[in-house]
Amino acid sequence: MSSEAQVTGGNPAAHRGQPEVLNGPFTTRQLLRLDEALRLADSSTGLTFSIYVGDLEEPVRAYTEKLHGQLADPPHSVLIALSPNQRQLEIVTGGEARRRLPDRAAKLAALSMAAAFGGGDLAGGLVSGLAQLADHAGRH
Repeated sequence: MSSEAQVTGGNPAAHRGQPEVLNGPFTTRQLLRLDEALRLADSSTGLTFSIYVGDLEEPVRAYTEKLHGQLADPPHSVLIALSPNQRQLEIVTGGEARRRLPDRAAKLAALSMAAAFGGGDLAGGLVSGLAQLADHAGRH
């Protein structure tokens, strides 16, 4: 599957053979919701959506752009990068994705996600943001 929910952190359990994603801030049910939201966004738009949750190096925008550049198809990709510890949220769109998702649409989705995050709902905010971005991008 091209979509991914990548959760990173310094949890020692990750070094004992357990997949790192299982040591992140999400329950198994939340991970399943995120995976489904990513799959729906990908299939409905033809774009590739990815989520990164973890600490972001400074400068944050340059780091998220670097992460975006490491995706399989950056021009057709959208990366949502969230660092709860740093209270940072970035949305990076590739050149082709940006034609369908202008900055204004990304900012509106970011505001919606930030409101959910403020209430402590990381997974719900990400699912909602993905749905908003996919709706705005429309069908491929």
